[in-house]
Amino acid sequence: MRIIAVGRIGRGPEAELFARYAGRVRPALQLTELAEARGSTGEIRRREAEALLAALPASAFAVALDLGGSMPDTEAFAAQFGRWLEAGRPVCFLIGGAEGLDRAVLDRADAVLSLGRLTWPHMLARVMLAEQIFRARAIAAGHPYHRAGRP
Repeated sequence: MRIIAVGRIGRGPEAELFARYAGRVRPALQLTELAEARGSTGEIRRREAEALLAALPASAFAVALDLGGSMPDTEAFAAQFGRWLEAGRPVCFLIGGAEGLDRAVLDRADAVLSLGRLTWPHMLARVMLAEQIFRARAIAAGHPYHRAGRP
């Protein structure tokens, strides 16, 4: 499993949180970071799309994170993620830069996922995605980390 993302997370609190959740996931969750492009909005999207698609293995099941994607609840995501893993293709999540994803990335994606209608900083999106991947794997394993009911 891999997250391919535009931008570098650095050493701040976001990096610590990402490492905390990514380190708990089995199979291991890898992070591939790509340089942010420069230029006009369209040029940035195009260049970042080229980099994202070049980093994506040809056989991968690609999941693009985009505001227009599906918004499953946690249990539905866990079930969906389990099916993606069972398909036998490497699962790769694609996170664009500040300008979002180019149509070429969305067209290549096997699934498009949204973390909600709110806009999140890209570094926090990585953390939230890593936590949800960990949570999904915990649900699949029957681990009590996830509490479905509200107190």
